[in-house]
Amino acid sequence: MTDFVHLHLHTEYSLLDGLSKIKALTSHIKENAMKSVAITDHGAMYGAIEFYKTVKEAGIKPIIGIEAYTTNGKHTERPERSKVKNFHLLLLARDLTGYKNLMKLTSIAHLEGYYYRPRFDRETLAAHSAGLICTSTCGLGELPQALLADSYSKAKSIATWFLDVFGNNYYLEIQRHYYDSFIQSATSTEIKKTLSDLADNENKINTGLLALSRELGIPIVATNDAHYIKKEDATAQDALVCIATGKNVSDVKRLRFIDTPSFWVTSPAEMAALFPDLPEALDNTLKVADKCNVEFTLGQWFFPEIALREGQTAVEVLRSKSEEAITQKYGKISDSLRKRFELELEVICSKGYAPYFLIYEDMASWAKSNSIPINTRGSVAGSVVSYCLGITSVDPIKYNLPFERFLNPYRPSAPDIDLDIADDRREEMIGYLKTKYGSDKVGQICTFGRMLARASVRDIARVLGYPYSTGDKIAKLIPLGSQGFPMTIAKALKESPELANLYTQDSDAKMVVDLARQIEGNARHISVHAAGVVIAPKALLEFTPVQYEPNGTKVITQYEMHACDDIGLVKLDILGIRNLSILRGSVELVKKIKGKEVNLTSLPLDDSKTFQMLSRGETMGTFQLGGSGMTRYIMELKPERIEDIMAMIALFRPGPIANIPDYIARKKGEQKVTYYHPKMAKFLDKSFGILVYQDDLLFTALELAGYTWETVDKFRKAVGKKIPEEMAKQHDIFVSGCVQASHMTKIQAEGLWKLFEPFQGYGFNKAHAASYGMVAYQTAYMKANYPGE
Repeated sequence: MTDFVHLHLHTEYSLLDGLSKIKALTSHIKENAMKSVAITDHGAMYGAIEFYKTVKEAGIKPIIGIEAYTTNGKHTERPERSKVKNFHLLLLARDLTGYKNLMKLTSIAHLEGYYYRPRFDRETLAAHSAGLICTSTCGLGELPQALLADSYSKAKSIATWFLDVFGNNYYLEIQRHYYDSFIQSATSTEIKKTLSDLADNENKINTGLLALSRELGIPIVATNDAHYIKKEDATAQDALVCIATGKNVSDVKRLRFIDTPSFWVTSPAEMAALFPDLPEALDNTLKVADKCNVEFTLGQWFFPEIALREGQTAVEVLRSKSEEAITQKYGKISDSLRKRFELELEVICSKGYAPYFLIYEDMASWAKSNSIPINTRGSVAGSVVSYCLGITSVDPIKYNLPFERFLNPYRPSAPDIDLDIADDRREEMIGYLKTKYGSDKVGQICTFGRMLARASVRDIARVLGYPYSTGDKIAKLIPLGSQGFPMTIAKALKESPELANLYTQDSDAKMVVDLARQIEGNARHISVHAAGVVIAPKALLEFTPVQYEPNGTKVITQYEMHACDDIGLVKLDILGIRNLSILRGSVELVKKIKGKEVNLTSLPLDDSKTFQMLSRGETMGTFQLGGSGMTRYIMELKPERIEDIMAMIALFRPGPIANIPDYIARKKGEQKVTYYHPKMAKFLDKSFGILVYQDDLLFTALELAGYTWETVDKFRKAVGKKIPEEMAKQHDIFVSGCVQASHMTKIQAEGLWKLFEPFQGYGFNKAHAASYGMVAYQTAYMKANYPGE
């Protein structure tokens, strides 16, 4: 059996020029018994970490590379477009040095050399060539282009230069796509001519490469320039390229994958059939793979250097600041508070997160000194330490917010503090971080826009040449996804009878939908994450390749947030919120017009004017309370305490919204307060026995089903991350746990589980609702007491 390794392979991260999703690609490689595979996307390393993790977990050796763009001039020069000479070049990392050089090269190409393409020049390549393998790449490489121009001597000169730089790590890349075999099935004379020209060019390049290999002793290596996984995916790849270029599938004057369906991830046997006369070209793919041994540890954290006095540690500073702050916040400290405080510090410090908390403490302090309102989202408000340090503004003791939901000794993942800031001051905070830690160490995180169900249908209908109304009609039959669950075409076909009927009855609709399913979910473009910022201990490009945001000047990572987590960069979530800007502005106006100082963090939480205003339904302009549906419930509820606002914010979600009428009725005394099980009174007394928060589910599992904070973390993740498959597993564990630990019947346990099911749609954790509730109250208080301002 022939062995072979794909060294030239594009994934979906060759944006709109690659169809292969990494998970499906990995399965295909495994099914075909290939022991290694490379990723070489155009000009960037967007998918490198996802690829590395997925391939390695499957027992396959990952090879990290790129198909770069080079220029034969200075990459900093900007000549007329007609005079721009850009070439392709394949680079593979042999080791960690090579991997870091790949990151540097692609970063330089984007930050310094971008001119229609992210480019670098020969001088830059030579300076960062250590640890890399280089090939002459496809027909758009500098050397193949010289051969096409009938300049063998120039091609020899180019090959000699690369040989001098890379030595025995330079290869001549042979490709055979047998264009001539598709000529008979071509649908037009023009396409036949194009295919004939492509065949002639490929033969000319390969003849020259073999001559150079013999003359200069440079080994040849076979590749297939794969852009999609299976042969039958060529039509979808062709449509994808049309979406990228604004063309129609019927256009003949363009790059057409549909006429040359030979760019799939071929099997070793298929490659052997392509190169029966050049077995060494296949053998050399194995030799290249053997040379490539990039290994790095994922999941370890690299905190930025924090300015400390000599001899101090981050742990000592955090403890000292926290001790001072807890006295200021609470005055007399009870034994139970002291025990919890020490437990939190022990968990935080033992897990190495002290620097992370000091970074946020510094950010909160800077915001306060600059009169910028901030707030936190998520479970961090359950931390006494965070409250004492001013990171959060909600007292977790007063509102019974659990620390363990945020962080506990058994939780393997790092803490995640999501910070909201007045949106008109967000850039100032990022600027402050750059000044403090170094502008080369701070960057914003990228994210990828993807081809969702409706957009995929519209795009496919357009490139197939259908009128707009055809795609629009199909797209509108696809239901909108619920919060946290984007709709897919497969799901829509099950949920929408109208769509399913159109699909089975209309051949045009079937063609559009089938093709749309193939491109659905693919990465379409890169953009800036709304909140994510990273800080590195050294220059960012030591950890992640970087580039400018599209059409902008902000430096962003090429790795999205999960990849940044994997490589250990400290990720800060800093989200600009309009309501916080409004609050800041109103406080300034109150001071200017009425001479009064309003401190948003110490407002009276029992202000009757505020609750009366809300009860009248005057909610416009208040945070989270202004929609018509929420306003109706607020008027029915007639809130009398901030806990009512917090509960309503949590209840008014797709998951627990059905519980609102019962909550209101029980609050008004119109319905008896009952508990499904007596043990639940311990944590549902403030919410009248109604399940309101994700935490209520966790406490139920802990108290009734025998979970511990170690085992409940999977339960938490299943609910919090909205993972239906994991919820199904936890269903069995929960029911059997209730039967054993609380002596419930299986029917009773199943009934309790039924109460949980709405939370699989969407639900808030209690700390998140408390934080949002506090901002909602602040906006309502300012409106009730200072309406003009």
